[in-house]
Amino acid sequence: MIIVDGSLIPLLAKVRDQIPSVERIIVNGPGETALLGETLDYNEFVLNEKPGFDWPQLDERDAAIMCYTSGTTGNPKGVVYSHRSTWLHSMASTSANSVGLCERDRCLLIVPMFHVNAWGAAYTAFFAGTELIMPQMFLQGAPIVKMVKDLKATISLGVPTIWNDVLRVAESDPSVDLSSLRAVLAGGSAVPRVMIEAFKERFGIDMIQGWGMTETSPLAAVSIPPAGTPPEEDTDYRVKSGRVVGGVDIRIVDDHGAVLPRDGKEVGEFEIRGPWITGSYFGVDDPEKFHDGWLRTGDMGTLDGLGFMVISDRTKDVIKSGGEWISSVELENQVMAHPAVFEAAVVAIPDEKWQERPLCCVVLRPDATATATELRDFLKDRVAKWWIPESWTFVETVPKTSVGKFDKKVLRHEYAEGLLSVETLG
Repeated sequence: MIIVDGSLIPLLAKVRDQIPSVERIIVNGPGETALLGETLDYNEFVLNEKPGFDWPQLDERDAAIMCYTSGTTGNPKGVVYSHRSTWLHSMASTSANSVGLCERDRCLLIVPMFHVNAWGAAYTAFFAGTELIMPQMFLQGAPIVKMVKDLKATISLGVPTIWNDVLRVAESDPSVDLSSLRAVLAGGSAVPRVMIEAFKERFGIDMIQGWGMTETSPLAAVSIPPAGTPPEEDTDYRVKSGRVVGGVDIRIVDDHGAVLPRDGKEVGEFEIRGPWITGSYFGVDDPEKFHDGWLRTGDMGTLDGLGFMVISDRTKDVIKSGGEWISSVELENQVMAHPAVFEAAVVAIPDEKWQERPLCCVVLRPDATATATELRDFLKDRVAKWWIPESWTFVETVPKTSVGKFDKKVLRHEYAEGLLSVETLG
């Protein structure tokens, strides 16, 4: 059975003949139902039911929900969540040491349900009594700003690309009012320091960076500074990927699986386990991903003694140049600190001498100008000299996945096919 909004009927109609197991399609709202054949109207369907529901007796470990990974590094895989794991994940999300959703909140939930069940926030909201504001397809800066002002959202969850657009709108309209927000949670990709500082300086809003995956339900770490942090060091903690939340274990390992020290210096792959961390994919055997109760995350970085993670890259995106690693995430953050840059994505390209070198793909702000040479010089005091890209390309937009992450597979393909106009500096 599929429940679909009327506005999405044309999309579902394209694959209707490929899903023969579906027996019923229930449509909510007006739409071209003839495209789908026989359908049921949602409101009529609900009104025909008698009030009340006899809850079945279920084991807490029975499957409750399934969500698919976004497939940024391979085919999407199904992750099944139990009633128990969803309950525990919701409890963790109400903790003041994490998202802290409570009955006093009105949550503007910008994350779609197909992105890790909207980061589990819908279930946490029911658990805690939080009001939810659902933005439908209006995921641009202008309508989001209006929603916050009109509906007095107190917290909002979304990917950094969305918040970047909110800042763009705010820069052109001094009347923007986000005063009702106590915090903004950003995740799905690294949050640039310049964005965290802009929200604090422009609106007085704390931006909380979160880290997790479809496989982790997704709450695993949030970047809330430790108690007693001096104001001048606050952002230094917020730019980290997050501090591990109570209830999960995390470690970093080297290429041979040896556990590395939590010293904030050693770089390895993060492995994680816990009561809301999956132990397998639905119908797919993947021993490379799961071993001895641990999930291999595919994220590389450091872990310190306080449990703060710094992710330097995905294992698929790390650039290996002359035998040394370059973090595409850190390069992107530093390039986006330039006032003329709206977005930047860095990918590895082949190099005869160094094996790989970074290619920086830049989107400039409207009415702003910057040259590759200017951006290269901007990086000289910000990153190691050998990190600085020789190759630059200016694009209208960085391709993104359905959940708003940079789609680096597309950029690598466009480079390989000669579709990007690349400038190489001497």
